[in-house]
Amino acid sequence: MSPLAETRPAESRPAGAVLDLRPAPGAASRRRMLAAQTRLELTLTLRRGESVLLTLIIPIGLLVFFAAVDVLPTSATAQRSVDFLVPGVLALAIMSTAFTGQAIATAFERSYGVLKRLGASPLPRSILLAGKSLAVLAVEIVQLVLLVAVGFALGWEPHGSVASVGWVVLLVLLGTAAFSGLGLLMAGTLRAEATLAAANGVYLLLLLIGGVVFPLEELPGWMRVVAEALPTAALSDGLRAVLAEGAAPGAGNLIVLAAWSVGALGLASRLFRWE
Repeated sequence: MSPLAETRPAESRPAGAVLDLRPAPGAASRRRMLAAQTRLELTLTLRRGESVLLTLIIPIGLLVFFAAVDVLPTSATAQRSVDFLVPGVLALAIMSTAFTGQAIATAFERSYGVLKRLGASPLPRSILLAGKSLAVLAVEIVQLVLLVAVGFALGWEPHGSVASVGWVVLLVLLGTAAFSGLGLLMAGTLRAEATLAAANGVYLLLLLIGGVVFPLEELPGWMRVVAEALPTAALSDGLRAVLAEGAAPGAGNLIVLAAWSVGALGLASRLFRWE
């Protein structure tokens, strides 16, 4: 007898949804579902032109402004402000798209009943979350290309070798997973209005204490300890070590990002509500 489809517990199924007793999708079917969901999510993301524009303009604007005024202190790994800024702003761009933008958009999709309809379909929750994360990654690639181009125009001179590219890719993937998980966890558990306020508040907080535009050494002792345990600081410091110093990211940075990735995505997959 063929196995039953993935059945959600009564408390996690949308109200009024009919129990789906169709056969569970196989591996090939799940891959097709993931590809289709990723294309759909990317199309919907690009249709929110104002949101995509803000996630591009804010990081580029911060990079150009602080590089122009040249008032920021440097760090041990970056002797020029532009060399310090570019890795931090790359981390900010990832946070903007994977966390803030995705949390707000998903929360309102849930509020408008879009996710409730998906929840009544055979689409597994894991495929929905994975599709959203992959669409975010595609947008991030465009962001990173533009920011790197602006950085070069401002005189940025990255250091490193071919191996540095691999470290950058690993850091970007871990950072995307961590922030995407946090955004989906917030969007799937809070009301849309609460998510809007919380996502913007957390974005501002992490911008200030996440090592994006100010070195962590400038923070008070207790605040620095807290900041070093946050994904923004781990990502910006890791990128700075690779791009400004030509070294491998610290083991602590990788551990922090990996822990946030596993924890946030695990909780999002478990607690995400369709309505």
